[in-house]
Amino acid sequence: MAAGMRTGPAPAPAPAQPGPGAASQPRAPQQQQGATLHGRQPPPRTTPCKRVGGRAAAEQLEDELELELPPTTTLPNGEGAKPKKLAIADYISRNFFTKKTKETIPSTFSAPGWKLFGKIPPRENSQKDSKTIQQDSYGCSLASVSAPNLFMTGEYEARTGRMTKIPLQRRRNLEFEPLSTTALILEDRPAHLPAKSAEEAQRHRQEYDEMVAEAKKREVKEAQKRKKIMKERFRQEENIAHAMIIWNTDILPNWETIRNTRKVRELWWQGIPPSVRGKVWSLAVGNELNITHELYEIFLSRAKERWKNFSEVGSENETEEAGASGADREASLELIKLDISRTFPSLFIFQKGGPYHDLLHSVLGAYTCYRPDVGYVQGMSFVAAVLILNLEEADAFIAFANLLNKPCQLAFFRVDHDMMLKYFASFEVFFEENLPKLFVHFMKNSLTPDIYLIDWIFTLYSKSLPLDLACRVWDVFCRDGEEFLFRTALGILKLYEEILVQMDFIHIAQFLTKLPEDITSEKLFACITTVQMHSSNKKWTQVFASLMKENREIEKNHSPALKS
Repeated sequence: MAAGMRTGPAPAPAPAQPGPGAASQPRAPQQQQGATLHGRQPPPRTTPCKRVGGRAAAEQLEDELELELPPTTTLPNGEGAKPKKLAIADYISRNFFTKKTKETIPSTFSAPGWKLFGKIPPRENSQKDSKTIQQDSYGCSLASVSAPNLFMTGEYEARTGRMTKIPLQRRRNLEFEPLSTTALILEDRPAHLPAKSAEEAQRHRQEYDEMVAEAKKREVKEAQKRKKIMKERFRQEENIAHAMIIWNTDILPNWETIRNTRKVRELWWQGIPPSVRGKVWSLAVGNELNITHELYEIFLSRAKERWKNFSEVGSENETEEAGASGADREASLELIKLDISRTFPSLFIFQKGGPYHDLLHSVLGAYTCYRPDVGYVQGMSFVAAVLILNLEEADAFIAFANLLNKPCQLAFFRVDHDMMLKYFASFEVFFEENLPKLFVHFMKNSLTPDIYLIDWIFTLYSKSLPLDLACRVWDVFCRDGEEFLFRTALGILKLYEEILVQMDFIHIAQFLTKLPEDITSEKLFACITTVQMHSSNKKWTQVFASLMKENREIEKNHSPALKS
């Protein structure tokens, strides 16, 4: 058979049998060795001896395909190693048709005593000469030397005469399970790495003790903080429960007679319990417009009919051609939908598919039909949403319509420029009185009140402050009226005065547009309490009235100074 048909090493010439009485001669050294993993050339092929007898064809073919391993070192008894015969099945299993493969020697054989991952235990017979190693390499094919077979079949352990077992290192008994970062300090180094010195081990132990002590301090501090928060929460819940009883049994049944008493006003300042908040708001805002539930249903049906026509037409071109006012165009369905989707987005209750989406849409749509002169203005959705969270649908609409009918809200939502300037001028009077340093800083940076007050007044702080804090601002706003809106603005400026005096125009505007989320009611109302709404012995209403009087005198003289 041709040499290209073989995969194993070529057979060596058969040794001559010595005659009778002939002395045994020493074996001559091999000039050429068989094909090995080290790239040696195979010896010349010799024809096997012919067999006699009635052999079958398969047995004869087996003899012709008989292969011998290359001669190795002499055994201790002086006899040569017997060649290993391979059956035809073994030969076929070793790929009858060979193909050239890239013969690589694994790294495990480059350094005996080491395996692929980690060091193996020392062998009993660590000394091994080069001929023995060469014999091992001759006796193993490429498949038997590969790392997977070496580890998976246990051939390596069988050849070394002992099983390889990696001792499992157990973690020391500690008071608690350390974190991964601290466990690296506590664990000893692996056996194949140099051990820690006494100084290094002591230093690591000291660092570890310091980290544990710091962690314990931090845990104690956090536990105390949580305990303080829970204690304050329990105290608030007890106060709310107690206040709810007072509101339900004493105040609400006698609302008209005791609403302005000192005791009720002090209890009002502390915040209205959520269970009675909507009822108190409705009574405080009142119903000067005399809106009934039936009237709300009428305007709601009109709004639904207009939405239906709008969806059928698909545009408002016909409405505009019919002479609709600018307020009607602003109250379009698309604008309301857009504003609703941006109302308290973190709650996910007013967006499309939320439980209050249709409710808010109905209240805003009914109001645009009820007050076409005002229409819909961006920011109304926040005011209506807060009312819906505390009142039923019809009651929320009644409170919404009456609230927006107040002089301050009506001036802002109708964009009455002259009235808005009066409110800004009155605010600056008390701003300069309470916060002179910050007032001068704002004047140097040309930061006028309209930059931050418009958004606060339009949404009644429900967009700028956390919802629970905004509701408490609403509580006192329903008690004190529009004055408290500007007093709250001064309280916010006072709370962040030290930060604002270090900012420029752009950063101040950005900061006041989006207030920090960690603002608390205790801090804010503490600052609001210190704000004095008195200027030259004049209250807010007196200052605003004097400005209105001055404006009328200026109008008589036809001077456009204040209008500009």
